[in-house]
Amino acid sequence: MTTSPRFYRMHNIIQDYAWGSKTSIGELFGIENPTGQPQAELWMGAHQNGCSTIEVNGQPTLLSDFIGADMPAIIGADTAATFGELPYLFKVLAAANALSVQVHPSKAQAEEGFAKEEAAGIPRTAGNRNYKDPNHKPELVFALTPYQAMNGFREYSEIVALFNALAIDELAELVAALEANQNEAGLEAFFEAMLSLTGERKDRCVDALLTYAEANKDDALCALLLELAEQYPGDIGLFSPLMLNTLTLQPGEAMFLDACTPHAYIKGTGLEIMANSDNVLRAGLTPKYMDVPELVSCTRCVPMPFDTLLLAPMANEVEEAGVAHYPIPVPDFKFSVYTNMAVKALTTQSAEILFAVDAPLTVAHADGESVTIEKGQSVFIPANTGEYLATSTGQFARAYN
Repeated sequence: MTTSPRFYRMHNIIQDYAWGSKTSIGELFGIENPTGQPQAELWMGAHQNGCSTIEVNGQPTLLSDFIGADMPAIIGADTAATFGELPYLFKVLAAANALSVQVHPSKAQAEEGFAKEEAAGIPRTAGNRNYKDPNHKPELVFALTPYQAMNGFREYSEIVALFNALAIDELAELVAALEANQNEAGLEAFFEAMLSLTGERKDRCVDALLTYAEANKDDALCALLLELAEQYPGDIGLFSPLMLNTLTLQPGEAMFLDACTPHAYIKGTGLEIMANSDNVLRAGLTPKYMDVPELVSCTRCVPMPFDTLLLAPMANEVEEAGVAHYPIPVPDFKFSVYTNMAVKALTTQSAEILFAVDAPLTVAHADGESVTIEKGQSVFIPANTGEYLATSTGQFARAYN
């Protein structure tokens, strides 16, 4: 196991969540969809809810079992000591409809919340379970197609202006309170009050919102509201675009989503890498369980300036043409994109997953081993591989830590 093979073709699960696109993964990567089911997320990693398989000695083997057999060699001694598992999950995410507005807890919040729910005996599969594991879930998305999303709160004054334009009598007192308290405490109170609207009062407010949107449907934000209303009729999350920044990433642009920040993916296909967690606190655009007090306790209610939303690659200390390394503020994962590499020498410090985006990718080792994968396929490379060479006439992405 410490010498060969160096490279393992991955066989990955495709999750058929209802919001997923039925065509995008097929159009981009030639992956067939004979049943016509949504192809929402292609998972590359060792997560228990969708573990990749590889072939070991000719036998299909769960990646998690392979890692567990010799963790220091496969994921690296430091990673094994720090995380005790492959610390990231790598995905292709293809959204035809919007995902729920959500917040991911910080590491400390996740550990505390998970321990409390374990002590309370709430089954991990229960619909009212907030914390599925004791980990945080920071994530990065890299757009492969135009990718529409929400990320972080708008400026206080912008939120006030948008709600004042609605002129909904039932919200007048809440909006006035935010206008008078344009600070973190004021936004937290407003956010919680909006999410707590129920019954006929909520219905009247949503109806008034959509009446306004219909009367101004040539406006891009109002058009978005009407589109979301078709997907999630009557949902309180329809007010989210008035509170959160909305943007569309163009192919090749990236965005980081930190803990405690409300966000949502609206539509588009991209690569996503995240800490190995399934913790989600929902804030609308969902039929699933919402625990508003717990959500608000894990939400940082401060604006995110619009011009800070995109994540630019780091400047290379040594000029590397066609290479983009992204600055990730957590140790769980790193992410790089390589374009048109005739021969690129790479060296493992951890377990790596390479994904071929739009052209075949060949990886080769000095011992003579070589593997070629097609676009839409991935290869797992253990930490003990050391130096290897990568060749592609197109683009490939590298997940590591």
